[in-house]
Amino acid sequence: MTVPQLPLALRYPPEQRLDTYVAPPDGAIAQLHALATVPHSDWLFLSGPGGVGKRHLALAVCADADANGRRATYLSLKTAMGRVRDALDGLEGKDVVALDDLDAIAGHRDDEIALFDFHNRARSSGAGVLYASQSTPDALPLVLPDLRSRLSQCTRIVLQPLDDTGRGEVLRQRAQRRGLQLDDAAIDWLLKRVDRDLASLTACLDTLDRASLAAQRRITVPFLRQVLGVDADS
Repeated sequence: MTVPQLPLALRYPPEQRLDTYVAPPDGAIAQLHALATVPHSDWLFLSGPGGVGKRHLALAVCADADANGRRATYLSLKTAMGRVRDALDGLEGKDVVALDDLDAIAGHRDDEIALFDFHNRARSSGAGVLYASQSTPDALPLVLPDLRSRLSQCTRIVLQPLDDTGRGEVLRQRAQRRGLQLDDAAIDWLLKRVDRDLASLTACLDTLDRASLAAQRRITVPFLRQVLGVDADS
């Protein structure tokens, strides 16, 4: 009996899709969708401080490409430090490649050379590439001027931290997709007492999801105090 295969897009977290990113820069989602789905689209360079959703968008591009029948992969260059050439050699033949954490290899000459070589091969093969980094190409401490020049040719998308309204919308949307209801009072309480970066807020939702299911209770401010501790109210 043949076992049905899951859609490739399910390899990527369902919360991390282009249409679930809150408050993107004007035109950014259209540019990302084009990179994911249209051959020979502009290469993109995402930049912004930690917690603004660079990884969200990098994974979302891969999911979008997979859903449209294109071969895509995501790689954090931080996890490949010191062996970037081997890691990038394994990406040959992909239609779309998202390379995250470019900052991690800046200043490491061998890794930079490997990335430079990959960049040129990917251009020649017609692959689409998305880079993500906290710094823009001109601000990265690169030792290879030619690599900086190549990266600077990418179309730039600069991401900004969300304000409380944006963070609240992220919480509301992600809670709804889990079947949780967060009213405005609960969201305001969380934003005042939980670390405001998106990773911390998502981890907090994981905790609340489990606790709400176990207790069979709605998520109210008293329930938040109980689950997260009375000290959180200080």
